[in-house]
Amino acid sequence: MPGETRARRSLYWQYMVEPFLYLSPAIVLIGLVMMIPLVIGISYSFQSIELLNPFNTGWVGFENYIDLWADRKFWIALENTFWWTFWSITFQFSLGLGLALLLNTNFFGKKLFQALVFLPWAVPTFLSALTWAWLFNPVIGPLPHWLTALGILSEPYNIMGDPDLAMWGPIVANIWFGVPFFAITLLAALQSIPGELYEAAEIDGASAWQSFTKITLPFLAPMIAITVMLRTIWIANFADLIFVMTGGGPANSTQILSSYVFTTAFRKLDFGYASAIAVALLAILLVYAVFVLWLRKKLVKI
Repeated sequence: MPGETRARRSLYWQYMVEPFLYLSPAIVLIGLVMMIPLVIGISYSFQSIELLNPFNTGWVGFENYIDLWADRKFWIALENTFWWTFWSITFQFSLGLGLALLLNTNFFGKKLFQALVFLPWAVPTFLSALTWAWLFNPVIGPLPHWLTALGILSEPYNIMGDPDLAMWGPIVANIWFGVPFFAITLLAALQSIPGELYEAAEIDGASAWQSFTKITLPFLAPMIAITVMLRTIWIANFADLIFVMTGGGPANSTQILSSYVFTTAFRKLDFGYASAIAVALLAILLVYAVFVLWLRKKLVKI
């Protein structure tokens, strides 16, 4: 028994403790790099830090959050963030899944088509925003004229100057930019599904729809959950397209929380209030991430 106990302790030390001792310098370094900026940012949200008012600084407690609760622009930005994220994710995922299913088959020119599909992901965001801003330009851009010819618009006017339609400009640009991410990840997941399952389903007389719902979707479900979670967090924090294409206007109709943080910090130079907005966004995304990870755990069990 004493020998067995010593052997267990040796194995425990060898496989459970010793690896973390070797990794501890890297773990500590990564933890410091992640936690120090986070703690500083959160602490700023409880302070008054206005560069235009340098003599009025110090700890203000929850004053920034109280102001945030009464800030109409914050609630507009929160609603815009929801629509911006929801429609971007919906179309990116749907089109990405369709492309992944297509690329999982064999057809002539597949490699060239695959390269073209993945091309938007390699284009710099700033260049993508400038290109789509040009496409939506009512004077030199083709999209307003095409939409007018199709009868969707009464005349080729500035879509991104209309508060009711302006958000769709960055959303369309974001869909084009983000579809390759889902196509790449879901294609990798599709190629890991054993082909014998489809052969057995075909022998049993299953239709293509039944194979998709009973084999493909259950195998893809964990990957779908994690990719949708990651992409949602990225899009909610992704203000580049909006900032270049609309600047948050007109009349804050395209202002989302991440762009509101940027404009508050670097235009109004109010870093305390900007930090409070950022912390609010962080809390919302943390709740969402916990829910999605819980849902993924359930899907993996199934």
